[in-house]
Amino acid sequence: MNDEERLAAYEQFAADVRREYADVEARMDELKAQGKVKTATYRQLFATRITLKDIDRRLRARNL
Repeated sequence: MNDEERLAAYEQFAADVRREYADVEARMDELKAQGKVKTATYRQLFATRITLKDIDRRLRARNL
């Protein structure tokens, strides 16, 4: 894999992380609107959101 392919792969990874983050937030908003913030699903999504947010922060720090 050359440098160009590696950069494209990282950019795709960054886009996937941001897309998943948006999906998780949307699902959390739905559950919140239903008053289901104490469910296991909501808590799992919360943990996933924190992880994705940290990955995104690291990618942005490297201009990806």
